[in-house]
Order: sequence, then C-alpha cells, then structure tokens
Amino acid sequence: MAKVLGIIGGGQLGMMLTEAAKKMPEHISEIIVLDPTRNCPAAKVGARQIVADFKDKNAIVELSLQSDIITYEIESGNSEVLESLNGNVTVNPSPATLRVIQDKYMQKKFLRENGLPVADFVQVESVSDLKEKIVSFGYPVMLKTRRDAYDGRGNFRIEKPAQLEQAYEQFAGRSTMLEKVINFQMEVSVIAARNTKGQIATYTLVENIHAENILEMTIAPARVSTQVSKEAERIAKKTMEVLHGAGVFGIEMFVTQDERVLINEIAPRVHNSGHHTLQSSATSQFEQHLRAILGLDLGKTNLLHYTVMCNILGPKNFHGKYQPIEIQQKDGVYLKMYQKDEAKPQRKMGHFNVVDTRDSKDIESLIRKASEVKGLIKFNPV
Repeated sequence: MAKVLGIIGGGQLGMMLTEAAKKMPEHISEIIVLDPTRNCPAAKVGARQIVADFKDKNAIVELSLQSDIITYEIESGNSEVLESLNGNVTVNPSPATLRVIQDKYMQKKFLRENGLPVADFVQVESVSDLKEKIVSFGYPVMLKTRRDAYDGRGNFRIEKPAQLEQAYEQFAGRSTMLEKVINFQMEVSVIAARNTKGQIATYTLVENIHAENILEMTIAPARVSTQVSKEAERIAKKTMEVLHGAGVFGIEMFVTQDERVLINEIAPRVHNSGHHTLQSSATSQFEQHLRAILGLDLGKTNLLHYTVMCNILGPKNFHGKYQPIEIQQKDGVYLKMYQKDEAKPQRKMGHFNVVDTRDSKDIESLIRKASEVKGLIKFNPV
C-alpha cells in the first residue's frame, strides 16, 4: 500500500524529494512538508504544507499523525520529539543518529570511538579552557559551535593569540569545540545510502570547491588517485555500517597533503554535493533516499556521465524579487531553480549541471564550460 510521506523541511532539498516522490505513486500517495516559510519550494511542486518551525513539538506531532513515514531535509528538527514518536510512525534516518550528528562534538566523538578518521578535537567550556587547550593544537585552529551551524556560519578560524577572546565572545552562550586545522589538498564527499534491510550503496567520490564557506562547484568524479577514491569509499561504507537508521547521508571529507582521508562532517540527509546525480546517475540521490526509507532495493549508483554541478547563489548586492533565470539548456546543460520568491545575498537559489554528453571524460573542459554558463546567469529585479 502506498504511504503518506512527511518531510521536515520544504526548501530545495524537500522540493527535489517531493519531485522524486511524485514519480513513485505506487509507493507514495501524498507528501506533507513542515516548513516555516509559507508556500515553500516543496509546496510549489505539490507537497501539502504545515506552516511551523522545524522544532515545533505540536507541529511535528501533527505531521506524525498524518504520515506513515517521516524523514527530514534539514538537521534542525527536534530529535527528542522525533525519538518520542518512533513506534507510532517510522522516522528515518534514526532520530538517535540525528541527535548525535546535530552536536558536532558528539558526532566527532562517535566517529572516533568507531575507528573512523577525524581531525583532533576537544570540547571547550570557557575562555581559560580555550587558552589552555589551544597550546597543544597550535595556530591556526578552528573554534566551532557544536550545534545549529552550517555553511561555515558557526566557525571562527583563530590565527593568533590576540583573537582568542574575540573568538570565544562571538559564540557567547553557545557550546563550543576546538578542532585542528587540516592542511588539506582537497575537499571531497561521498553520497552514501543504507536501506531498512541494511543494504549499503555509495556514489562516486566527488570533489567540492567552496567560496566563503559555501559550496560553489562539485566535480564528479573527484580528481584524485584510485587509492584515495577507494579509501574514501571504504570510510563511507564503514560510516554507514555504524550509523543507525536508513536514508541517504552526505559524508564530507578532507584529502590531506600526504593523501590520507579524514571525515570532516556528516549530513544525515540528501546533500548539496549530490545534485549531480540528477543527471550523472541512473538513480538520483533523491530517489535513492526514498528507496532507502521505504525499504526498497537501492538503485544503481555508478557514474554514467562526468558532471560538474554549480550552485546559483543570490548576488551580494541584491535582495528582492527577480525575473526568471533563463539559460539555454542544451549540449548537456541542465538548469534547476528552487522557486524561491526572493533572492538574498549568498542564498542558494538554484543550481545547474554540465554533463559530458560525448563520453570524452574530459573533466577540465566541463569545468571551463560551467564557468562560462555561470557568467551568463544574471539576477534582474522585477
């Protein structure tokens, strides 16, 4: 029997999950999203919406009463409330896993305890504690908030002793941790999935290029050695084995100068660096996530086409309604706008994929083409 799917979060990820769910009517009869923004992107593509904050206990309970299965596209949900629902409604990925991942210190501690490679880290409880513990780390070092931070917003890179108090004061009242800065040659990620039967599948390792802590470009496959690629896949599969619950996870990693692979962070949801799968793979990460939480066999994950994904961000000097973005979608160029009513500086407004249609496997030419396409995108006020 087809199930009612509840999603906490109705932004772009919820929108693309909704679009994938609508292609599976034999398994999913209706989609309901919980999101604070009225007429959110997911609602615009056919999801029914409950307008409320992601952490709103009553709204989450209401969603559970109307759904057969609940998932999420954002880590900000109330894991305690979700945990209390388990049994009355299926929640995946597991609320227990969400609770661990929501706290970056607990996440790193969990990974280390399970033999997975991470950078050195330590909990920080006061300015004096920070001053004492930074001695063993040296400079530069990263001070991070433990919860409710993404796209680098909860990070402060400390370069010298004079910045210690400024760094700690920036996160006043919030739990923090200290982490060693990795001299990495590349940031990479693996999109991995596990279904309710325990079947695990991973997508090709991709290379991620960031600008101002926001993902700018994903290159599939990553320009790394076979050894690095295999090690990243091994780490991703082991990570999926120790995490509880089903779904797609984005596993972000660093490749060090000596070609070691370390986990940076884990997202218990479909991931920005997996958008390439919409065109590069037989099974998109969005369909894969649904297959995983429904207990279906996982789809194929092999890379059919070399692909470069670029985020489309709101320009720094513009805030407001804008004319529709249009580019020629031909010769392997695919545009995906998120139907957000207003552009804001650095807000993720859409993305495009540039696909190698000639099977030439020339990733450098795809990167050049992606840069050319990006130059054609303009935000003009209505």
